This record gives sequence, structure tokens and C-alpha cells, in this order.
Amino acid sequence: MQAAKPNPTNAVPIHKVITDKPIIKVPGCPPIAEVMTAVVTYMLTFDKIPELDRMGRPKMFYGQRIHDKCYRRPHFDAGQFVEQWDDEAARRGYCLYKVGCKGPTTYNACSTTRWNGGTSFPIGSGHGCIGCSEDGFWDKGSFYDRLTKIHQFGIEANADQIGGYAAGTVGAAVAAHAAVSAIQRTAAGKNKNDQQA
Repeated sequence: MQAAKPNPTNAVPIHKVITDKPIIKVPGCPPIAEVMTAVVTYMLTFDKIPELDRMGRPKMFYGQRIHDKCYRRPHFDAGQFVEQWDDEAARRGYCLYKVGCKGPTTYNACSTTRWNGGTSFPIGSGHGCIGCSEDGFWDKGSFYDRLTKIHQFGIEANADQIGGYAAGTVGAAVAAHAAVSAIQRTAAGKNKNDQQA
């Protein structure tokens, strides 16, 4: 966060300062204490660093998106979203994606490990994920804007859309068949008249 724009101190991440040793990143705002403890325990137990992802984070904790384990995920898949804070959908615990949740693009263990001894995490408290374990999250716009281009599956929305598309396709096919049939009848009638003449 110290490197947030305009970054008057020219702060840089540690991996740009220490370049001759492996760096294990445990990002978060704040990092989850149990994750930090588990990484140290892993190194002491196995005498090696854990497998890291492309950003240098331990895959065992940063290998899945918040979205993958979020208890609100079924609402995302069903197209059920909170549209504004404290609406009826918010009271029902619907998905927070439309009010800025970055869970679909954020890799962290928040939705399973949680904070304060497993008590909760932002989404469990009714606030969307701010993407704090991703590089430069502080400069990617408001925490409340839907910035990602995730295409919702939306079971409920798609059932209506698919029905509409199917009706439109069938209607177009019926119209095309009727037009072709009319042209064939006209052509057949013309040929018959030409033969009689």
C-alpha cells in the first residue's frame, strides 16, 4: 500500500530490493495470521519453501480464488446479486459482485481460513472482497466499482434468455420455411401455367 499512487516515497516491493534470495509473499490487508504461521511451520517441518504461484505466493493458500470457495457463489451462478447496499438482496445474502466484490479475480484463503481465529472475512460481514492479495489492488479504482469483466452464468437469467433465443430462432425458421414454400408454390404454379399455354 505504501506504493499507492502518487507514491511520493518511491516505495517498492521487497522482491525488487532483495533479488538474490527466494522471496515468499504472503499478501493481504492484513495477511491472515494462520497463513503466515503455516508458511513458517511448513518451512521448519520440511526444510524447504512451499510451492509458489507466479506471484511468489504459497499455492496452498493462494491457489484458489475467493470466489471458488465463497458461500455466496450459488447466488452468483443463479444471477442473484446485491444491486445496492442494504437492499433486499443484501439482506438475503446474495452475491456482492455488482457492488464491487473482487472475489472472482482474487486468490487468497479468506473464504476458508478467515480472520480472528476463523470468525469471519469481509464477504461474511456483508462487504465485498477488495482484492488485497493481488498486485496493485489499491490503484485499480474504487473498492465499490465493478471493475472486472466477469460474465455471470446466471441460471435464472439464462433460462429466460435461452427461451427468448429459442422462440426467436424457431420464429425465424418458420418464417423462412413459409417464404421458401411460397416461392416454390409460385414457381410450380408458373411452370404449370407455362406448360398449359
